[in-house]
Amino acid sequence: MTQQLALITGASSGIGATYAKQLAARGSNLILVARDAARLNQLANSLRESHGVDVSVLAADLTQADDMAKVARELRDNHAITLLVNNAGMVVEGEFTDADIQPLQTMLSLNIIALTELAHSAAQAFRARGQGTIVNIASVVALIHEAMNGAYNASKAYVLSLTRNMDRELSGSGVVLQAVLPGFTRTEIFDRAGKSISDIPAEKMMEVDDLVAAALRGLDNGELITLPSVEDMGLWQKLDEACSALLPFISLNKPASRYL
Repeated sequence: MTQQLALITGASSGIGATYAKQLAARGSNLILVARDAARLNQLANSLRESHGVDVSVLAADLTQADDMAKVARELRDNHAITLLVNNAGMVVEGEFTDADIQPLQTMLSLNIIALTELAHSAAQAFRARGQGTIVNIASVVALIHEAMNGAYNASKAYVLSLTRNMDRELSGSGVVLQAVLPGFTRTEIFDRAGKSISDIPAEKMMEVDDLVAAALRGLDNGELITLPSVEDMGLWQKLDEACSALLPFISLNKPASRYL
């Protein structure tokens, strides 16, 4: 990855900041995107000193249209960008029905609308250039329907579905796709959601450095879907095969016999 230029959203802390550190250690130049300019600049200075890479800061709130357009324009117009890490996101704790609608709307704006617009801008730009990589950060809750907040789970299921479909569309274009599905990861997201990280059993909690290192190795290995803690990827393949087995039957001209 030497000399590539990566644009990372949600780069001020957690998974995004760790991507920045590990990509810089690989020799990648960076564009860091988040709301907190002070934290971005602090991280940028540290990475320049530690690794001698070029790091620029683009302060933006991706739930705001003007800021969103600014980042999308950077992806379109900066031909040096070779990698988008579409990481910015948030979670709303508690049950969907009990939650206030405003934070849910903000979450969906960030997790779905912003991610989609940046993925679209990057896909068009990278396809035109004949190369580029788009990493969309989803979550293992994309595979879970009976726990957590239903809207959050659904937003991450959207990311997984979008990534797989983009991979189909962009096959042969030189554009590489990856969806990363972290489980519980030690980041600030718990504090922001008002949940104590100590409530999670230690054996379920991955350190963020390990998570990002695994995700980058998955990208090196050409994985479309990266499940960092799953040892037996045959389990994922069986799930995928079961879904594929349904496809011949999901749209027919008559109802199933149980409805007759």
